Amino acid sequence: MVTRLSRPRTLALCALPVLALFGVAAFAPLPFTLAQPGTTANVLGDVRGTPVISIDGTPTRSTSGQLRMTTIIATGPNADVGLGDVIDSWFRTDRAVLPRDSVYPTGGSEKEIEKHNLQDMKTSQNSAVDAALTYLGKPPGSVDVTLRLANVGGPSAGLFFALGIVDKLDGNGSGGDLTGGRTIAGTGTIEANGEVGAVGGVSLKTQAARRDGATVFLVPKAECKEAGAELPKGLKLIPITTLKSAVSSLQALEQGHKVPSC
Repeated sequence: MVTRLSRPRTLALCALPVLALFGVAAFAPLPFTLAQPGTTANVLGDVRGTPVISIDGTPTRSTSGQLRMTTIIATGPNADVGLGDVIDSWFRTDRAVLPRDSVYPTGGSEKEIEKHNLQDMKTSQNSAVDAALTYLGKPPGSVDVTLRLANVGGPSAGLFFALGIVDKLDGNGSGGDLTGGRTIAGTGTIEANGEVGAVGGVSLKTQAARRDGATVFLVPKAECKEAGAELPKGLKLIPITTLKSAVSSLQALEQGHKVPSC
């Protein structure tokens, strides 16, 4: 015997598994990481009384202005992120919902990830020193450069370490500051040959930069679109592909010439 159900009752019964699924999802941890604007640091200055960039073996110059590297703050690899957290962050411009694997691609425990990030930072610092000295026509190893920036991991400060070294040694190449007295912020990895790479999280980093007084943001060219998505008012984007292009753009900016834009 077959019993026919009315359409409303059929829909109600079909909806029960869906509602149950949403109920489970609301309490089950999801494979996402929540991120927000982090701290910034002036690589031309001191952090907790310690110079970020120290150079021995050659004369250095005093600098004005700031070169601020930028960061994001993200939930840990083992943090429980629920549906409510995702929905709340999804509709906020100062939050981002990212696949956990994109933030922590290596996996592992928090200690293992921290170790990996610190190694990435060390490699980035070495590349920044080599890139800056090569740009200035100095053989790598000819100058003793020490980079110190506590509690920051990963390679995304590479470009700004290199720019800081260039500014301390050569400025804009004509006796002035590379910054032109401005507060310049940005992000980007760097290779020893001067190539700049993408980093992720740039729309959050632009917010951190403007919050801390920056008026110009150097962004890897491949991430121009993302950087412009939530661009704060009063912040100018300049796309970068190499250390040379970054220096050239800052020189042009200081001289009032046209600079590339996203």
